[in-house]
Amino acid sequence: MIEFLTDPHVWASFLALSAMEIVLGIDNVVFISVMVSRMPQGQRLMARRVGLSLALIFRVAMLAGIAWFIHLTTPIFTVGGYSFSWRDLVLIAGGLFLLVKGTREIHEDIEGNNGEQGDSAVTATVTSAILQIALIDLVFSVDSIITAVGMADHIEVMIAAVAVAIVVMYFASEPVAAFIERHPTTKMLALSFLLLIGAALIADGFHFHIPRAYIYFAMAFSAAVEAVNVMASRARRRSRAAKRGQQDGH
Repeated sequence: MIEFLTDPHVWASFLALSAMEIVLGIDNVVFISVMVSRMPQGQRLMARRVGLSLALIFRVAMLAGIAWFIHLTTPIFTVGGYSFSWRDLVLIAGGLFLLVKGTREIHEDIEGNNGEQGDSAVTATVTSAILQIALIDLVFSVDSIITAVGMADHIEVMIAAVAVAIVVMYFASEPVAAFIERHPTTKMLALSFLLLIGAALIADGFHFHIPRAYIYFAMAFSAAVEAVNVMASRARRRSRAAKRGQQDGH
């Protein structure tokens, strides 16, 4: 263990892997932020904690069984010239889930939710939200661990980098969720991101890899445009408030 702390190559792989895991965690943060936005205020922190704790547990468990996990990329059947592994099936299922979930959330935001209200409805929402967060955590963990295996040689370094990424995601998820709640238009943008991520996962499952840099650039550009819109909206509100103040003064 001491040689790990003094080996510059180990530190370099740890920093690089931590940065990569944090970037890959953007998808998870967006999904969790959207999921908790409909929950009662008192339940949101608990849901985020449970969701990210499950993400950490899934990743560490996969790293602990790394020999078994590697076999997930072994083809199990072939259809139309495409060989599919368990990893491919997980990515396709996760992508379909995100497409369905994103579409349903957009529909509910636009059409409204006329479902039952009350304590039982809240309990069902909290339970289903945690289960869905756990499911998508499992999907995102697959790519996360494959990245870790490819970038580091020591399992201790992989676990440490994954833990750092989860901590960063934990602190980032609350302000992201709060921002989405304050600005409803950003939720629609976040749901669009889920559709984009879902399509990318399905494409990966069919061996058509879309470079994540393209996806993250599109997300960053859209977020920047939305940030400009939010600032412009604030400026307009301040301008109207100032005009009303002047009129009241007269």
